[in-house]
Amino acid sequence: MQYNESEFLIETVVPEHELIISRTDLKGNITYANETFCEISGYEERELLGQPHSMVRHPDMPSSVFKELWQFIQDERQWTGVIKNIRKDRGFYWVKAIVSGVYKDGVLVEYKSLRTPISYSEKLKHQKLYDKMRGDNGEKRRKIIYE
Repeated sequence: MQYNESEFLIETVVPEHELIISRTDLKGNITYANETFCEISGYEERELLGQPHSMVRHPDMPSSVFKELWQFIQDERQWTGVIKNIRKDRGFYWVKAIVSGVYKDGVLVEYKSLRTPISYSEKLKHQKLYDKMRGDNGEKRRKIIYE
């Protein structure tokens, strides 16, 4: 499927006081997505369930952020950070994410992620930070060229 680059520039703002919730199995495949997650991501629940959560990973995100996230949760620690996700229509949305393990009788059974909106200034700060991180890590960065 081919997309127009301008589609990557359309932001969906997560409404204030909204909470995006998802759960995954231990391999990162989605087992639960609340209605807000479906609405903001543009996917229907049936399209999300069973898919890797990375399906909403925006290409602007440095791989090192997710490496850190996985290290934290595999060490049984809670991870908190800012994430830029990609929508089904190729637009994007920013969130603050809190990811942690879910335990039953002391045994890790799944992961949960709670995501909330962030301010415009936080989005700008993190976009610049992530662009720098991608460059420093040798990862490709998108360039927008106006002709």
